[in-house]
Amino acid sequence: MTQQQSLIDLLACPKCRGKLTHEAQPEGFVCAACRLFYAVDDGLPNMLIDDAKPWPLPGKETTG
Repeated sequence: MTQQQSLIDLLACPKCRGKLTHEAQPEGFVCAACRLFYAVDDGLPNMLIDDAKPWPLPGKETTG
């Protein structure tokens, strides 16, 4: 496991404290429980609940 992955694993949803998954395109983190997307802006995750977008994003197809 890389150091970056270890740091990502420490992140939690600021709303429910649930586990986040990383999305590559667009880059950000998703909370499946809250159905929110937290974008990465200028290399830093924006974990403000008020800035989160509903998940899935328009035009983003989900698998499964």
